[in-house]
Amino acid sequence: MLLTLIVFVVGIIRSFFSQERTRRYLVGRRELAGNGLAALLGIVTPFCSCSAVPLFLGFVQAGVPLGVTFSFLVAAPMVNEIALVLLYGLLGWKVAAIYLVSGLSIAVLAGWVIGRLNLEHWIEDWVREMRAGQTLTFEKKLTWSDRIAMGRDAVREIVGKVWIYVIAGILVGAAIHGFVPEEFMARIMGRNNWWSVPAAVITGIPMYSNAAGIVPVMEALLGKGAALGTVLAFMMSVIALSLPEMVILRKVLKPKLIAVFIAVVGSGILFTGYLFNLLIP
Repeated sequence: MLLTLIVFVVGIIRSFFSQERTRRYLVGRRELAGNGLAALLGIVTPFCSCSAVPLFLGFVQAGVPLGVTFSFLVAAPMVNEIALVLLYGLLGWKVAAIYLVSGLSIAVLAGWVIGRLNLEHWIEDWVREMRAGQTLTFEKKLTWSDRIAMGRDAVREIVGKVWIYVIAGILVGAAIHGFVPEEFMARIMGRNNWWSVPAAVITGIPMYSNAAGIVPVMEALLGKGAALGTVLAFMMSVIALSLPEMVILRKVLKPKLIAVFIAVVGSGILFTGYLFNLLIP
């Protein structure tokens, strides 16, 4: 019920952010202000990994700086409203807030670092050669009835797709609860093992999954004694550094820039994992 309510509200909020309007908000933004706005827009806009290439092309054409674009691309999949709702429901507002703040921080800092490195020459040549032309766009003016209808559509589309992942995640979590010894999980993913955080990140990258399926697994791991920072790093790597998104981005980015993207975002996730293992018992 909570998931349905939040998706409905977010669906209405998303009606205010079309692709063209999102580009307009980001054009001309510089440094951290632009990165922060891009990360916030990444949360509320209805774009996922499959939208990475057309969004990237649109941002390039509009003259949005590369670092600002990457802040958006990191935040859009990483800070997921479904994950926020499930984390709040399963683990409380503190863990949900940690996920939100750390995800936004990684998106902002990753975009800022990539922007400062001046790596535009590592974008595919055909993308850099595109000319930013002025495109006439006509956006339909939506009424509140239209926006409420979009909220209902979001519930049908998102909840209709993710419920199976929620069930699958609960089943995996139940298996962990029932069959994995607490001593084993605490030993493998405990806060005292320095290698557990990088191992969790490396394990999570190829394990692309819907955020809704990862959160119940995360809850089960924590219940068995796994450290919060380690589990959070695992979840973020699954969502933000998924192999399918890297394959999609390869169409517009050269391998060196993809490697830098993975290294910067991965470093942010590692830092978050170690930090929360240190601060939160």
